[in-house]
Amino acid sequence: MTSGDPVRVRAEPDTPSRWLWLVKWCVLAVPHYPILIALYIAYPLLTVVAGVAVLVTGRFPRAIFDFNVGVLRWSWRLMNYRFPMNATDKYPPFTLKSRADYPADLEVDYPVQLTRWAVLVKWLLGLPQYLIAWAMEPLLQLLCLVAAIALLCTGTVHQGIFDLLMGIVRWRYRVAVYASLMTDVYPVFRLDQGVTHDTR
Repeated sequence: MTSGDPVRVRAEPDTPSRWLWLVKWCVLAVPHYPILIALYIAYPLLTVVAGVAVLVTGRFPRAIFDFNVGVLRWSWRLMNYRFPMNATDKYPPFTLKSRADYPADLEVDYPVQLTRWAVLVKWLLGLPQYLIAWAMEPLLQLLCLVAAIALLCTGTVHQGIFDLLMGIVRWRYRVAVYASLMTDVYPVFRLDQGVTHDTR
């Protein structure tokens, strides 16, 4: 990723079990689900509150920003642990905070100032991105299934598929951050593949 990107998504595939992913999503990851559901109920409500604050002051309240980034971070760590990524068997921590010792993380630069009027039109400006994401969903699900079957058969994460999935994930999180009013940087449709593209 380039130095202008405010969103950085990291993942470091290790040596996950070839079969454990079959039960991660329906057994092992279950304790995370009610917490994430509650977090994602609060997320849009707080985003509306933050949007009003940006419209009035040009600033995104830092506490809400940290919460929203934490929700995205938690969600990403869980995705990396279970389907669709299945990249690690290290259990994701129950925290909104960044964890450098965990093989997946997400960071977003806090914006000192945001364009006030943009709050009113970002949903419209992001519409082409939402349509692309919707159109790409079948391909994404197919890639995830192929990657899971490859892990089951070979016992390794297929690097090429993992890199492509990482590119799609990074783009989607850029769109999510923009749609959540946390940046004025329009999400470029670019697939930053691999582990190291989000370093500066």
